[in-house]
Amino acid sequence: MKIVVKLGGATLEDSSLLERAALAIKQLAAEHQVAVVHGGGAALTRVLKQIGKSSQFIDGLRVTDAETRDFAVMVLAGHMNKKLVAALAQVNQPAVGMCGGDGLAFRARKKAPNGHDLGFVGEISAADPRWITAIWQQGCVPVISSVALGSDGEYYNVNADQMASACAVACCANALIFLTDVAGVKDEEGLVMRWLNLNTAATLAAKAVISGGMLPKMDACRNALLHGVGRVRILPAEQVEILPEFYFSKIESGTEVLVA
Repeated sequence: MKIVVKLGGATLEDSSLLERAALAIKQLAAEHQVAVVHGGGAALTRVLKQIGKSSQFIDGLRVTDAETRDFAVMVLAGHMNKKLVAALAQVNQPAVGMCGGDGLAFRARKKAPNGHDLGFVGEISAADPRWITAIWQQGCVPVISSVALGSDGEYYNVNADQMASACAVACCANALIFLTDVAGVKDEEGLVMRWLNLNTAATLAAKAVISGGMLPKMDACRNALLHGVGRVRILPAEQVEILPEFYFSKIESGTEVLVA
């Protein structure tokens, strides 16, 4: 099976959790073809703060001027990507780090949600999975950071959840799993929903029950499910040990997102 795992930035920030995640990914990759897409927003925010630059978000997406974009490439495609490759190497899992611009694997276009100009924020317009397939054929795990090239030759900061969704669609993945720092998607009473269909998700978003960073995540879930990805699940990273059993045992935690 082909499985895309998205690692949130919080996992990369916690050395113990990162080690556990790397081991779980290695175990999953022993049985399946696994690609990992990662964020790194917390690290980027921290670096920007160090230079006196504040971060602004609209609908969960970072407003990205040219300077912020350059730091995003440095932090996401550089430090965070290689940190994850190193963590996998520590558990003897070969991995190849790349960003969306490498081999023109992912192309981006400027994204302007609801007419907002977010600067160098992109959405994936095209994807070529042959490089991911080539890495799999060599027994490695591709580790992909969420920046991609536009047709104008500029790098664009892409929301990592949406990058993972585009990756899953391009690879015809059987499953897309989001490892997050939250327990799952919560309802109006604040309780985690074990199952959530797309219509209910849209209703909850309209009521602002689903908001902030969960909005692009739900868009990513919708895109994956409507373009052929078999299963989409949001799992708490603190329970990463259940990842290798995703297809073989009943999982009680997190939220399974369904078409209907």
